[in-house]
Amino acid sequence: MDFSRFEKENGLNFANKELLKQAFVHRSYINENPNLGISHNERLEFLGDAVLELVVTEYLYKTYPKKTEGEMTALRAALVNANTLADAAADIGMEGFMLLSKGEARSLPSVKQASSTKAGQYILANAFEAIVGAIYIDSDYETVSAFLKKNLLPKIKNIIEKKLWIDAKSFFQEKAQEVDGITPEYKVIKEVGPDHEKRFTVGVFLGEEKVAEGEGMSKQESEQDAAREALSKKGWG
Repeated sequence: MDFSRFEKENGLNFANKELLKQAFVHRSYINENPNLGISHNERLEFLGDAVLELVVTEYLYKTYPKKTEGEMTALRAALVNANTLADAAADIGMEGFMLLSKGEARSLPSVKQASSTKAGQYILANAFEAIVGAIYIDSDYETVSAFLKKNLLPKIKNIIEKKLWIDAKSFFQEKAQEVDGITPEYKVIKEVGPDHEKRFTVGVFLGEEKVAEGEGMSKQESEQDAAREALSKKGWG
């Protein structure tokens, strides 16, 4: 895999090329290639998640001086969720560089369509956090901040325009009580994956009617996804 092409296409220049490669290594790839010589990307993902949150928080604080703490928290959550991060990863071409096991690769329709599937979204979102962590370690805060200002933060405009930052679960409950006089209920339908990478499918019900399903890496994320889908199906968005 020629990671120098990724660097060139995204204006990066890693001093530690192994660190760059590690950001693309999925845990499943290590299981099939134990002699790779580097680890998977989960530690980088852990660090990148924290760096990402700080950069986004600082940006929102400085850019939207009239937003309340609650509003900024909701905007940040919409900007760093799996859907948005997967889109950002796809935008910079990370799909074509992922190192996955044969089984994990087969679970995706194709590399180019990875970001359109739930499994692909989680893989790409995690890898985006990992590349953020890798850039931070290899350079500094200013470099990773510039990277995010170019490749992620502009998405806030679309999030605000489409009101994607609004708490879908609360909004759906308000509309359901207003229109149908019913409080929605959320039920876990399915859990898949190991503990470190578990994915949930949650259904939202109005009485006996299952209105929609949602997926996510936590029950809360799944409920929000289900609520957004329910708002769309009911035409309440």
